[in-house]
Amino acid sequence: MNQAAEKKIQQGIQLLDVEDLASVQLENEVVELLSETGTSLGMAYLSRENKGGGWLISEKVRPLDQAFFIQLFQRARQKRSRYEESGHTTAYRLFNQDGDFFGGLTIDRYGDYALFTWYNPFVYQLRQRIADAFFHVYPDVKGAYEKIRFQGVDYESGHLRGEEAPDQFLILENGVSYQVFLNDGLMTGIFLDQHETRGRLVDGLAAGKSVLNLFSYTAAFSVAASIGGATSTTSVDLAKRSKELSMAHFVANGLPLDPHRFVVMDVFDYYRYAKRHGLSYDLIILDPPSFARNKKRRFSVAKDFHILVAEAADLLNPEGILIASTNAANLPIHKFRKQIEKGLQGHAFQVLESDRLPADFSINSNDERSNYLKVITIKVNK
Repeated sequence: MNQAAEKKIQQGIQLLDVEDLASVQLENEVVELLSETGTSLGMAYLSRENKGGGWLISEKVRPLDQAFFIQLFQRARQKRSRYEESGHTTAYRLFNQDGDFFGGLTIDRYGDYALFTWYNPFVYQLRQRIADAFFHVYPDVKGAYEKIRFQGVDYESGHLRGEEAPDQFLILENGVSYQVFLNDGLMTGIFLDQHETRGRLVDGLAAGKSVLNLFSYTAAFSVAASIGGATSTTSVDLAKRSKELSMAHFVANGLPLDPHRFVVMDVFDYYRYAKRHGLSYDLIILDPPSFARNKKRRFSVAKDFHILVAEAADLLNPEGILIASTNAANLPIHKFRKQIEKGLQGHAFQVLESDRLPADFSINSNDERSNYLKVITIKVNK
């Protein structure tokens, strides 16, 4: 390895960047990494994925046998004991890439079922061995599904082993029911990394408030806000299927649909619609995809988030609250804050909370990219 790559490894970074491997021809192989002086830097595997070219997985060279993965999963399960003991949450992350010392793999629990996500061909080719080890540590899990996050496999999701789950079923989070699905493309009906943000809404952040939820997907934030006492919610998403999926969450919790609107519309079009009709809100949630493109425009959180913030500020009632969120790993927290500040120019504001990934999404504290989620809650003093 060159000196730059060696320095990153010594700093505790496990993700190997493609440029650090430019002279290496191997692919989907386990290797021992050596410094320029021949000193061992640890064991890694090389496999191309969206994030990079491979992962450091052990300080010492050892076989990637079932015992290796059993040890990983035992440590990961112990770290998440409080979630397992909770009677109010049945869906959370069980294993999180380099936060649990094996990049390229995540495992989520949805009630009685596990969902494996493979991020590169190397971990995918080990999936049966990994699943064997997982079920040794989690014999209480009834069945497992898998999702593919790399090119080259002719399906996105499928049943892996054990019992098959119903097409849709309910999980609990903070005592709230959500309808999920495990074998319908890459999505599941809920983003588990946002459970603490939804928890704050359930606990009263939205009490007595009108709520606008933009890029709402299945309106999980809106459901949490309604359970927490919101007087009304409006959920806006461009995907036509979002309305049906959103209403299912409300029905699952016995919530009346009358005070809640589900709008299938581009968010920027909705901004214009809301201004024309004199609409305003007490709490607005902004959680866009990192990148989006339609016939009219391209959007990037890193460059354009301030535009969303400025438009949202115009729709906030006095002393209104804005929840600004992104999962863009390539956008550092300080640059995200600058985007928010740029959008709120001319407004006095107060940061109420600044949150990152919850504890079940264990991170590599040595690598900022591992802690990708950023959620900032702001009171805008208009």
